[in-house]
Amino acid sequence: MTDLATDAPPAEQITFSSMEEYLRTSADSIRTLTYGDIVDGTVVRVDPDEVLVDIGAKSEGVISNRELTGRAEEPVILQPGDNVKVYVLQSENEDGNVVLSLRRARAEGIWAKAAEKEGTGEGVEAEVKEQNKGGLIVNIMGLRGFLPSSQVARTHSGNLVDLVGERIMVKILEVNRKRNRLIVSQRAAQDEDRARQREELFERLVVGDVVSGKVSGLTSYGAFVNLGGADGLIHISELSWDRVSNVSDMLAVGDEVTVKVIKLDPELSRISLSLRQMSDDPWDSIEARFPPGTIIEGAVTKTKKYGAFLQIADGVEGLLHISELSWDHVERTEDVLRVGDKIRVVVLQADRSRRRISLSYRQLLPRPDHLAGEAEAADGQYSAAADYVPGDDVDELEPVGEADAADSAVAEVVPSLAPESAAAELEAEDEGSPTAELEAPASADPEEDDSEEE
Repeated sequence: MTDLATDAPPAEQITFSSMEEYLRTSADSIRTLTYGDIVDGTVVRVDPDEVLVDIGAKSEGVISNRELTGRAEEPVILQPGDNVKVYVLQSENEDGNVVLSLRRARAEGIWAKAAEKEGTGEGVEAEVKEQNKGGLIVNIMGLRGFLPSSQVARTHSGNLVDLVGERIMVKILEVNRKRNRLIVSQRAAQDEDRARQREELFERLVVGDVVSGKVSGLTSYGAFVNLGGADGLIHISELSWDRVSNVSDMLAVGDEVTVKVIKLDPELSRISLSLRQMSDDPWDSIEARFPPGTIIEGAVTKTKKYGAFLQIADGVEGLLHISELSWDHVERTEDVLRVGDKIRVVVLQADRSRRRISLSYRQLLPRPDHLAGEAEAADGQYSAAADYVPGDDVDELEPVGEADAADSAVAEVVPSLAPESAAAELEAEDEGSPTAELEAPASADPEEDDSEEE
């Protein structure tokens, strides 16, 4: 039950010096009412068909009992002495009374409050009642408002019917009482709320924090994670210690992930995240796990002019240089190995600080008779392979169009090795030299080298 009335205050005792003063004061106090006035009154009597209200006019005002019930609203209970705010519908009816409305007075009060909300920009709650061709009809504090489809939140812009029956937060864009026009926006309210949440998020987060979120989008260079108020980026290089070719191989939109914050930029509203740093770096113990001379099995993941990359453990790739493929001269890596091949190799050197491992396949093969007199390469310590600088892999790791992603790409592990000659060849290619060729490490026999150069 709705009670719109309150107890009336006790009347003040007023004394007059003469009848003339009393009549003059009474005449001055009589209100002149017109349509649209909103006035305060006091309930005098409640009859079955109407309610009499003293509004300080020459005659009492009347409220129809239809105003107290109907329209699926809770009935209003009035008692003699209750104070009410009423709207003047007619200054005088055939009986000489002022016709009043409780509903209109309440509606005008809500319109005034809606105008106040428009001025302050404060969000209000609305109930979505129905959909029409232009958008959604909403109920705001008892008023009928319109939410254009262009102002629906981006997450629901494709299917408005899903919002029917829901309660949503909106921002009032326009209030026009004369035209009964009330326009609202869910998108503006959501953007404002996200801006507030983003500000709170940056105040709360510090580098090194572990947070949880939901994957909101995938790109060629990484995945965006909604942290509540702002999206963070996991660059492709921070997805796994292994090399990742496609982001979709690791994550899908809607996945829940736990990640580490590795960089914050409040000015650009950017948050860099890492998924791989949630597990131990496999290179921290690389030297103990793969000492020189260890025989292991690896799978070829990529072939280059200067050799082949082999995955020898989760998150660890090593380089099998072309000079270590065979005791004989090899022109092309693909003449010996293909992507996907699995072979046994021996570890020549593992370097944790440089995140590199050099491997050899020929060391497991019988040495040809014509090379039996050659000096051994320092018991497998093949220094040339350890001096490899990965040149032509860089462009494959860099993201497209994201400053954050470029910063993250620097941190990507490139566990690969090649001799200095390979780096020289890559530099020659960059300079556009058509004659640059990859040279194998120097042979122990100078004459053999001379013949090859010829």
